[in-house]
Amino acid sequence: MAVPTFTMRQLLEAGVHFGHNTRRWNPKMEPFIFGVRNGIHIIDLQQTVPMLYAALNAARSVASDGGRVLFVGTKRAASDIVAESARKCGQYYVNQRWLGGMLTNWKTISQSIKTLRELEEQLSGEEALGLTKKEQLNLTRRRDKLEMALGGIKEMGGRPDLVVVIDTNKEDIAIKEAKKLGIPVVGIVDSNSDPVNIDMPIPGNDDAMRAIQLYCDLFAGAVIDGLQQELASSGVDIGEAEAPPAEAAVEEAAAEESAVEEAAGAPAAAEAAGESEAEAAPEEAAAEAEPTAEESTETEEKPAS
Repeated sequence: MAVPTFTMRQLLEAGVHFGHNTRRWNPKMEPFIFGVRNGIHIIDLQQTVPMLYAALNAARSVASDGGRVLFVGTKRAASDIVAESARKCGQYYVNQRWLGGMLTNWKTISQSIKTLRELEEQLSGEEALGLTKKEQLNLTRRRDKLEMALGGIKEMGGRPDLVVVIDTNKEDIAIKEAKKLGIPVVGIVDSNSDPVNIDMPIPGNDDAMRAIQLYCDLFAGAVIDGLQQELASSGVDIGEAEAPPAEAAVEEAAAEESAVEEAAGAPAAAEAAGESEAEAAPEEAAAEAEPTAEESTETEEKPAS
């Protein structure tokens, strides 16, 4: 088994090479900059490829050892993609505002998760029948608020073993907490990012939805592959399983792929942040012609013995 493969063409079509306007760059990203075009920094994809493969191998290794992978992406362009990809591979996510202490103050977060479970039971059980409409409304609002903040980690059961971050500038608090606890961080670093404190930086566009979709698809595939390896090493015959867990996740990914493509179907140039959107429009629009995810090729079911 191996991590999901990808090509340089896929990266180009997803707009991974487009950085920000040269006025908005971080000088620490200079080693990863290929050049400038129309006032926009172009990221060196020849460096992105091996660094992305290394990060995918790390995610696969964590999953194969039974570890937890936490996807973090709270910006609007990443929120839905991050949640969907984490669910596909049975992992965890934070796609709304990062609450301070989500990692460093796990005891308090665990209490909030416990409260969320109690509210869910209270609203779904017989107790709900004895509540007034106002009481039900108040409890529902409280539950929904907790679900929005903690729903992606309520089954995590402890701190993650790897954190995958889409926008390292926006998620700086999450990165600081992970670093404080010694949790490895994988981060997409755009031309305006600081790669220094990221354990496994991946130079690339962190704003375009097609680029974000590609990253998340690849990491979800790597985790699924790691889970398959864990099952195989534990003596489970995946081919004999009626509904192999990891295979089922791949099939779900393929089934939902078309819906994700439609949601991410805006021209890639319009998805890039700020000034880089208008100036990169011709190249980004062309990138929308072909899909990016290739996991569906791995979902053929084996005949039952």
